Amino acid sequence: MSALEYARLQFALTASLHFLFVMLTLGLVVMVAMMQTRYVRTGDPVYGRMARFWGLLYAINYAVGIATGLVMEFQIGLNWSGLSRLTGDVFGAPLALETLIAFVLESTLLGMWIFGWGRLGKRLHLALIWGVAATALLSAFWVMVANAFLQHPVGYALDAGGTARLTDFGALLTNSSLWFSLAHAVFAAMVTGGMFLAGVSAWHLRRKQVDDVFRRSLRLGLRFAVIGTFFTIGFGYAQFGPIGANQPTKLAGGEEALARQAEFAARFGPGDYLPGNAVGVALGLMINIANLLFLLLVIAWALTARDTIVKRRWARPMLWVLTASIPVPYVAAIAGWIVREEGRQPWAVYGLLKTADAVSPMSAGALRLSAIGFTVLLAGLVIVDWWLLARAARRGPGDEFLPAAPDSPRLAEVAA
Repeated sequence: MSALEYARLQFALTASLHFLFVMLTLGLVVMVAMMQTRYVRTGDPVYGRMARFWGLLYAINYAVGIATGLVMEFQIGLNWSGLSRLTGDVFGAPLALETLIAFVLESTLLGMWIFGWGRLGKRLHLALIWGVAATALLSAFWVMVANAFLQHPVGYALDAGGTARLTDFGALLTNSSLWFSLAHAVFAAMVTGGMFLAGVSAWHLRRKQVDDVFRRSLRLGLRFAVIGTFFTIGFGYAQFGPIGANQPTKLAGGEEALARQAEFAARFGPGDYLPGNAVGVALGLMINIANLLFLLLVIAWALTARDTIVKRRWARPMLWVLTASIPVPYVAAIAGWIVREEGRQPWAVYGLLKTADAVSPMSAGALRLSAIGFTVLLAGLVIVDWWLLARAARRGPGDEFLPAAPDSPRLAEVAA
Protein backbone atom coordinates (compact mmCIF):
# COMPACT_ATOMS: atom_id res chain seq x y z
CA MET A 1 0.00 0.00 0.00
CA SER A 2 1.11 3.56 -0.69
CA ALA A 3 1.50 6.37 1.84
CA LEU A 4 -1.76 7.89 0.60
CA GLU A 5 -3.66 4.64 1.07
CA TYR A 6 -2.36 4.22 4.63
CA ALA A 7 -3.26 7.83 5.45
CA ARG A 8 -6.78 7.37 4.09
CA LEU A 9 -7.22 4.07 5.90
CA GLN A 10 -6.11 5.62 9.17
CA PHE A 11 -8.47 8.57 8.81
CA ALA A 12 -11.36 6.28 7.89
CA LEU A 13 -10.84 4.10 10.95
CA THR A 14 -10.22 6.91 13.45
CA ALA A 15 -13.07 9.08 12.18
CA SER A 16 -15.60 6.25 12.06
CA LEU A 17 -14.69 4.97 15.53
CA HIS A 18 -14.88 8.48 16.98
CA PHE A 19 -18.23 8.94 15.24
CA LEU A 20 -19.65 6.04 17.28
CA PHE A 21 -19.11 8.02 20.48
CA VAL A 22 -20.56 11.21 19.03
CA MET A 23 -23.76 9.50 17.90
CA LEU A 24 -24.59 8.19 21.37
CA THR A 25 -23.47 11.31 23.23
CA LEU A 26 -25.49 13.66 21.06
CA GLY A 27 -28.57 11.45 21.11
CA LEU A 28 -28.54 10.68 24.84
CA VAL A 29 -27.96 14.10 26.36
CA VAL A 30 -31.27 15.63 25.20
CA MET A 31 -33.23 12.73 26.69
CA VAL A 32 -31.38 13.05 30.00
CA ALA A 33 -32.28 16.75 30.04
CA MET A 34 -35.93 15.91 29.36
CA MET A 35 -35.98 13.35 32.20
CA GLN A 36 -34.57 15.87 34.64
CA THR A 37 -37.04 18.50 33.44
CA ARG A 38 -39.91 16.16 34.28
CA TYR A 39 -38.31 15.49 37.67
CA VAL A 40 -38.05 19.20 38.49
CA ARG A 41 -41.57 19.96 37.28
CA THR A 42 -43.37 16.98 38.88
CA GLY A 43 -41.13 16.01 41.78
CA ASP A 44 -41.59 12.35 40.72
CA PRO A 45 -38.48 10.49 42.05
CA VAL A 46 -38.68 7.99 39.17
CA TYR A 47 -37.67 10.72 36.74
CA GLY A 48 -34.84 11.71 39.07
CA ARG A 49 -33.55 8.11 39.08
CA MET A 50 -33.86 8.01 35.29
CA ALA A 51 -31.88 11.22 34.84
CA ARG A 52 -29.14 10.04 37.19
CA PHE A 53 -28.85 6.55 35.71
CA TRP A 54 -28.84 7.55 32.04
CA GLY A 55 -26.73 10.58 32.91
CA LEU A 56 -24.07 8.22 34.24
CA LEU A 57 -24.01 6.31 30.95
CA TYR A 58 -23.84 9.61 29.06
CA ALA A 59 -20.91 10.79 31.19
CA ILE A 60 -18.99 7.54 30.60
CA ASN A 61 -19.43 7.74 26.84
CA TYR A 62 -18.57 11.45 26.78
CA ALA A 63 -15.38 11.04 28.83
CA VAL A 64 -13.97 8.24 26.68
CA GLY A 65 -15.18 9.95 23.51
CA ILE A 66 -13.13 13.05 24.34
CA ALA A 67 -10.00 10.87 24.25
CA THR A 68 -10.91 9.54 20.81
CA GLY A 69 -11.42 13.11 19.61
CA LEU A 70 -7.92 14.04 20.73
CA VAL A 71 -6.50 11.07 18.83
CA MET A 72 -8.33 12.21 15.71
CA GLU A 73 -7.04 15.77 16.05
CA PHE A 74 -3.46 14.48 16.26
CA GLN A 75 -3.73 12.30 13.17
CA ILE A 76 -5.27 15.11 11.11
CA GLY A 77 -2.39 17.41 12.00
CA LEU A 78 0.26 14.76 11.37
CA ASN A 79 -1.05 13.10 8.23
CA TRP A 80 -2.78 15.88 6.32
CA SER A 81 -0.43 18.85 6.34
CA GLY A 82 -1.34 19.69 2.73
CA LEU A 83 -4.95 20.27 3.78
CA SER A 84 -3.87 22.52 6.65
CA ARG A 85 -1.41 24.42 4.48
CA LEU A 86 -3.88 25.22 1.70
CA THR A 87 -7.20 25.61 3.54
CA GLY A 88 -6.27 25.86 7.22
CA ASP A 89 -7.35 29.51 7.38
CA VAL A 90 -10.89 28.52 6.36
CA PHE A 91 -11.23 24.92 7.53
CA GLY A 92 -9.58 25.65 10.88
CA ALA A 93 -11.92 28.47 11.98
CA PRO A 94 -15.04 26.35 12.66
CA LEU A 95 -12.89 23.55 14.10
CA ALA A 96 -11.34 26.01 16.56
CA LEU A 97 -14.82 27.09 17.67
CA GLU A 98 -15.84 23.45 18.05
CA THR A 99 -12.79 22.76 20.20
CA LEU A 100 -13.55 25.67 22.51
CA ILE A 101 -17.17 24.60 22.85
CA ALA A 102 -16.57 20.86 23.22
CA PHE A 103 -13.44 20.82 25.36
CA VAL A 104 -14.02 23.93 27.45
CA LEU A 105 -17.64 25.02 27.77
CA GLU A 106 -19.38 21.65 27.38
CA SER A 107 -16.91 19.87 29.68
CA THR A 108 -17.19 22.60 32.31
CA LEU A 109 -20.97 22.50 32.33
CA LEU A 110 -20.99 18.70 32.46
CA GLY A 111 -18.58 18.66 35.39
CA MET A 112 -20.75 21.13 37.27
CA TRP A 113 -23.83 19.01 36.54
CA ILE A 114 -22.18 15.77 37.69
CA PHE A 115 -21.03 17.16 41.02
CA GLY A 116 -24.00 19.48 41.48
CA TRP A 117 -26.56 16.83 42.48
CA GLY A 118 -27.90 17.78 45.91
CA ARG A 119 -25.59 20.80 46.09
CA LEU A 120 -27.16 23.22 43.62
CA GLY A 121 -30.73 24.41 43.36
CA LYS A 122 -32.93 22.20 41.19
CA ARG A 123 -33.56 24.83 38.54
CA LEU A 124 -29.92 25.87 38.31
CA HIS A 125 -28.89 22.24 38.11
CA LEU A 126 -31.47 21.65 35.38
CA ALA A 127 -30.13 24.64 33.46
CA LEU A 128 -26.70 23.02 33.50
CA ILE A 129 -27.80 19.84 31.71
CA TRP A 130 -29.70 21.86 29.12
CA GLY A 131 -26.52 23.89 28.70
CA VAL A 132 -24.61 20.66 28.10
CA ALA A 133 -27.19 19.64 25.49
CA ALA A 134 -27.01 23.03 23.76
CA THR A 135 -23.20 23.05 23.62
CA ALA A 136 -23.21 19.46 22.32
CA LEU A 137 -25.45 20.55 19.46
CA LEU A 138 -23.26 23.61 18.84
CA SER A 139 -20.21 21.37 18.74
CA ALA A 140 -21.89 19.19 16.11
CA PHE A 141 -22.86 22.31 14.19
CA TRP A 142 -19.29 23.63 13.93
CA VAL A 143 -17.95 20.22 12.90
CA MET A 144 -20.53 20.06 10.13
CA VAL A 145 -19.66 23.62 9.05
CA ALA A 146 -16.04 22.50 8.59
CA ASN A 147 -17.07 19.30 6.82
CA ALA A 148 -19.49 21.15 4.54
CA PHE A 149 -16.57 23.29 3.35
CA LEU A 150 -14.73 20.11 2.32
CA GLN A 151 -17.83 18.97 0.44
CA HIS A 152 -18.55 22.32 -1.18
CA PRO A 153 -15.89 25.04 -0.63
CA VAL A 154 -17.37 28.53 -0.29
CA GLY A 155 -16.47 31.82 1.38
CA TYR A 156 -12.80 31.84 0.39
CA ALA A 157 -10.38 33.35 -2.11
CA LEU A 158 -6.93 32.17 -3.18
CA ASP A 159 -4.13 34.62 -2.43
CA ALA A 160 -1.05 35.19 -4.56
CA GLY A 161 0.65 32.15 -3.02
CA GLY A 162 -2.29 29.87 -3.82
CA THR A 163 -3.49 29.63 -0.20
CA ALA A 164 -7.22 29.79 0.57
CA ARG A 165 -8.14 32.75 2.76
CA LEU A 166 -11.49 33.19 4.50
CA THR A 167 -13.37 36.09 2.92
CA ASP A 168 -16.99 35.47 3.86
CA PHE A 169 -17.74 33.72 7.15
CA GLY A 170 -21.46 34.00 6.47
CA ALA A 171 -21.04 31.89 3.34
CA LEU A 172 -19.76 29.04 5.51
CA LEU A 173 -22.92 29.23 7.62
CA THR A 174 -25.23 29.25 4.57
CA ASN A 175 -23.39 26.53 2.67
CA SER A 176 -25.90 24.44 0.71
CA SER A 177 -24.06 21.31 1.85
CA LEU A 178 -24.57 22.16 5.52
CA TRP A 179 -28.12 22.36 6.81
CA PHE A 180 -29.79 19.22 5.45
CA SER A 181 -26.74 17.15 6.37
CA LEU A 182 -26.63 18.68 9.86
CA ALA A 183 -30.30 17.86 10.47
CA HIS A 184 -29.74 14.37 9.06
CA ALA A 185 -26.84 13.77 11.46
CA VAL A 186 -28.65 15.18 14.52
CA PHE A 187 -31.75 13.07 13.96
CA ALA A 188 -29.57 10.02 13.29
CA ALA A 189 -28.04 10.64 16.71
CA MET A 190 -31.55 10.76 18.16
CA VAL A 191 -32.16 7.32 16.66
CA THR A 192 -28.94 6.01 18.18
CA GLY A 193 -29.67 7.42 21.63
CA GLY A 194 -33.30 6.31 21.54
CA MET A 195 -32.35 2.80 20.40
CA PHE A 196 -29.77 2.57 23.18
CA LEU A 197 -32.33 3.71 25.77
CA ALA A 198 -34.94 1.25 24.48
CA GLY A 199 -32.51 -1.65 24.11
CA VAL A 200 -31.04 -1.41 27.61
CA SER A 201 -34.50 -0.94 29.10
CA ALA A 202 -35.77 -3.96 27.17
CA TRP A 203 -32.90 -6.05 28.56
CA HIS A 204 -33.93 -5.26 32.12
CA LEU A 205 -37.64 -5.76 31.42
CA ARG A 206 -36.92 -9.08 29.71
CA ARG A 207 -35.30 -10.26 32.94
CA LYS A 208 -38.63 -9.49 34.63
CA GLN A 209 -37.22 -6.45 36.41
CA VAL A 210 -40.40 -4.46 35.79
CA ASP A 211 -39.20 -1.17 37.19
CA ASP A 212 -40.89 2.15 36.41
CA VAL A 213 -37.47 3.50 35.42
CA PHE A 214 -37.21 1.06 32.54
CA ARG A 215 -40.89 1.08 31.59
CA ARG A 216 -40.81 4.86 31.13
CA SER A 217 -37.33 4.77 29.57
CA LEU A 218 -38.50 2.21 27.02
CA ARG A 219 -41.39 4.43 25.96
CA LEU A 220 -39.21 7.55 25.77
CA GLY A 221 -36.47 5.78 23.84
CA LEU A 222 -38.88 4.33 21.31
CA ARG A 223 -40.64 7.66 20.88
CA PHE A 224 -37.33 9.41 20.22
CA ALA A 225 -36.14 6.68 17.89
CA VAL A 226 -39.35 6.67 15.82
CA ILE A 227 -39.34 10.45 15.42
CA GLY A 228 -35.59 10.46 14.77
CA THR A 229 -35.82 7.74 12.11
CA PHE A 230 -38.67 9.53 10.32
CA PHE A 231 -36.75 12.79 10.05
CA THR A 232 -33.42 11.07 9.36
CA ILE A 233 -34.97 9.44 6.30
CA GLY A 234 -36.61 12.70 5.24
CA PHE A 235 -33.48 14.83 5.52
CA GLY A 236 -31.47 12.05 3.90
CA TYR A 237 -33.58 12.22 0.75
CA ALA A 238 -33.54 16.04 0.91
CA GLN A 239 -29.78 15.97 0.40
CA PHE A 240 -29.99 14.50 -3.09
CA GLY A 241 -30.63 17.96 -4.57
CA PRO A 242 -27.59 19.73 -3.04
CA ILE A 243 -25.39 16.68 -3.70
CA GLY A 244 -26.33 16.65 -7.38
CA ALA A 245 -25.58 20.38 -7.66
CA ASN A 246 -22.39 20.49 -5.58
CA GLN A 247 -20.87 17.06 -6.23
CA PRO A 248 -22.09 15.81 -9.61
CA THR A 249 -19.70 12.85 -9.59
CA LYS A 250 -20.81 11.38 -6.24
CA LEU A 251 -23.99 9.59 -7.24
CA ALA A 252 -23.60 9.64 -11.01
CA GLY A 253 -24.17 6.36 -12.82
CA GLY A 254 -24.32 4.96 -16.33
CA GLU A 255 -23.87 7.47 -19.15
CA GLU A 256 -23.96 10.39 -16.73
CA ALA A 257 -20.94 8.98 -14.89
CA LEU A 258 -18.99 8.73 -18.16
CA ALA A 259 -19.93 12.29 -19.05
CA ARG A 260 -18.89 13.60 -15.63
CA GLN A 261 -15.60 11.73 -15.81
CA ALA A 262 -14.81 13.29 -19.19
CA GLU A 263 -15.85 16.74 -17.94
CA PHE A 264 -13.65 16.60 -14.85
CA ALA A 265 -10.70 15.14 -16.76
CA ALA A 266 -10.91 18.08 -19.15
CA ARG A 267 -11.08 20.59 -16.28
CA PHE A 268 -8.55 19.12 -13.83
CA GLY A 269 -6.33 16.85 -15.90
CA PRO A 270 -6.07 13.08 -16.24
CA GLY A 271 -7.34 10.95 -13.36
CA ASP A 272 -10.25 8.94 -12.02
CA TYR A 273 -12.90 11.35 -10.73
CA LEU A 274 -15.61 8.82 -9.93
CA PRO A 275 -15.94 7.33 -6.43
CA GLY A 276 -15.71 3.58 -5.94
CA ASN A 277 -18.53 1.04 -5.77
CA ALA A 278 -18.49 1.26 -1.96
CA VAL A 279 -20.57 4.45 -2.16
CA GLY A 280 -23.50 2.78 -3.93
CA VAL A 281 -23.35 -0.26 -1.64
CA ALA A 282 -23.24 1.92 1.50
CA LEU A 283 -26.10 4.11 0.24
CA GLY A 284 -28.32 1.10 -0.39
CA LEU A 285 -27.43 -0.41 2.97
CA MET A 286 -28.20 2.82 4.82
CA ILE A 287 -31.58 3.28 3.11
CA ASN A 288 -32.68 -0.31 3.69
CA ILE A 289 -31.62 -0.28 7.34
CA ALA A 290 -33.44 3.00 7.97
CA ASN A 291 -36.68 1.78 6.41
CA LEU A 292 -36.66 -1.57 8.21
CA LEU A 293 -35.70 0.05 11.52
CA PHE A 294 -38.54 2.54 11.22
CA LEU A 295 -41.03 -0.31 10.72
CA LEU A 296 -39.59 -2.22 13.69
CA LEU A 297 -39.70 0.80 15.98
CA VAL A 298 -43.28 1.71 15.08
CA ILE A 299 -44.41 -1.83 15.92
CA ALA A 300 -42.46 -1.83 19.21
CA TRP A 301 -43.84 1.60 20.13
CA ALA A 302 -47.39 0.39 19.50
CA LEU A 303 -46.76 -2.60 21.77
CA THR A 304 -45.92 -0.30 24.69
CA ALA A 305 -49.62 0.65 24.91
CA ARG A 306 -51.00 -0.78 28.16
CA ASP A 307 -47.59 -2.42 28.68
CA THR A 308 -48.47 -5.12 26.14
CA ILE A 309 -44.79 -5.63 25.36
CA VAL A 310 -44.19 -6.63 29.00
CA LYS A 311 -47.43 -8.31 30.02
CA ARG A 312 -48.21 -10.43 26.96
CA ARG A 313 -46.07 -13.50 26.33
CA TRP A 314 -46.52 -13.29 22.55
CA ALA A 315 -45.16 -9.72 22.56
CA ARG A 316 -42.18 -10.27 24.85
CA PRO A 317 -39.81 -11.47 22.06
CA MET A 318 -39.83 -7.86 20.84
CA LEU A 319 -37.82 -6.97 23.97
CA TRP A 320 -35.06 -9.31 22.82
CA VAL A 321 -35.21 -7.82 19.31
CA LEU A 322 -34.83 -4.29 20.70
CA THR A 323 -31.77 -5.22 22.75
CA ALA A 324 -30.19 -7.00 19.78
CA SER A 325 -30.88 -3.94 17.60
CA ILE A 326 -28.77 -1.50 19.65
CA PRO A 327 -25.84 -1.69 17.14
CA VAL A 328 -28.08 -1.22 14.07
CA PRO A 329 -28.11 2.63 14.04
CA TYR A 330 -24.30 2.57 14.29
CA VAL A 331 -24.09 0.42 11.15
CA ALA A 332 -26.39 2.80 9.28
CA ALA A 333 -24.38 5.81 10.51
CA ILE A 334 -21.08 4.35 9.30
CA ALA A 335 -22.69 3.57 5.93
CA GLY A 336 -23.81 7.20 5.72
CA TRP A 337 -20.33 8.39 6.60
CA ILE A 338 -18.91 6.28 3.77
CA VAL A 339 -21.36 7.85 1.32
CA ARG A 340 -20.43 11.36 2.41
CA GLU A 341 -16.66 10.96 2.65
CA GLU A 342 -15.79 8.26 0.13
CA GLY A 343 -18.19 9.87 -2.32
CA ARG A 344 -16.02 13.01 -2.27
CA GLN A 345 -12.97 11.19 -3.62
CA PRO A 346 -10.51 11.88 -5.18
CA TRP A 347 -10.93 15.28 -3.52
CA ALA A 348 -9.98 16.33 0.02
CA VAL A 349 -11.71 19.65 -0.77
CA TYR A 350 -14.08 19.06 -3.65
CA GLY A 351 -12.86 20.70 -6.82
CA LEU A 352 -10.06 22.52 -4.99
CA LEU A 353 -7.56 20.11 -3.42
CA LYS A 354 -7.01 16.46 -4.33
CA THR A 355 -6.51 13.95 -1.53
CA ALA A 356 -3.15 12.96 -2.98
CA ASP A 357 -1.98 16.57 -2.58
CA ALA A 358 -3.37 16.89 0.95
CA VAL A 359 -1.39 14.02 2.51
CA SER A 360 1.80 14.79 4.47
CA PRO A 361 5.14 13.98 2.79
CA MET A 362 5.77 10.85 4.84
CA SER A 363 6.97 7.39 3.87
CA ALA A 364 4.56 4.49 3.54
CA GLY A 365 6.34 2.75 6.41
CA ALA A 366 5.88 5.69 8.77
CA LEU A 367 2.21 6.00 7.90
CA ARG A 368 1.73 2.26 8.29
CA LEU A 369 3.09 2.42 11.83
CA SER A 370 0.99 5.50 12.52
CA ALA A 371 -2.16 3.79 11.21
CA ILE A 372 -1.53 0.68 13.31
CA GLY A 373 -0.72 2.64 16.47
CA PHE A 374 -3.65 5.03 16.31
CA THR A 375 -6.10 2.29 15.32
CA VAL A 376 -5.02 0.04 18.19
CA LEU A 377 -5.35 2.96 20.61
CA LEU A 378 -8.81 3.88 19.37
CA ALA A 379 -10.00 0.28 19.29
CA GLY A 380 -8.85 -0.06 22.90
CA LEU A 381 -10.82 3.03 23.87
CA VAL A 382 -13.92 1.67 22.13
CA ILE A 383 -13.61 -1.64 24.00
CA VAL A 384 -13.15 0.16 27.32
CA ASP A 385 -16.14 2.38 26.62
CA TRP A 386 -18.44 -0.51 25.74
CA TRP A 387 -17.26 -2.51 28.74
CA LEU A 388 -17.93 0.38 31.11
CA LEU A 389 -21.31 1.09 29.51
CA ALA A 390 -22.35 -2.57 29.65
CA ARG A 391 -21.23 -2.87 33.27
CA ALA A 392 -23.13 0.23 34.38
CA ALA A 393 -26.18 -0.62 32.26
CA ARG A 394 -26.44 -4.16 33.69
CA ARG A 395 -26.18 -2.86 37.24
CA GLY A 396 -29.15 -0.55 36.77
CA PRO A 397 -30.02 2.61 38.71
CA GLY A 398 -28.94 3.07 42.30
CA ASP A 399 -25.15 2.66 42.25
CA GLU A 400 -24.17 5.72 40.24
CA PHE A 401 -21.00 7.60 41.06
CA LEU A 402 -23.13 10.75 41.09
CA PRO A 403 -23.73 12.02 44.64
CA ALA A 404 -27.12 11.05 46.02
CA ALA A 405 -29.73 13.79 46.01
CA PRO A 406 -31.14 14.66 49.46
CA ASP A 407 -34.59 13.32 48.53
CA SER A 408 -33.39 10.07 46.95
CA PRO A 409 -34.77 6.77 48.37
CA ARG A 410 -31.24 5.38 48.70
CA LEU A 411 -30.14 8.25 50.99
CA ALA A 412 -33.32 7.89 53.03
CA GLU A 413 -32.59 4.22 53.60
CA VAL A 414 -29.05 5.00 54.77
CA ALA A 415 -30.31 7.70 57.17
CA ALA A 416 -32.86 5.27 58.62
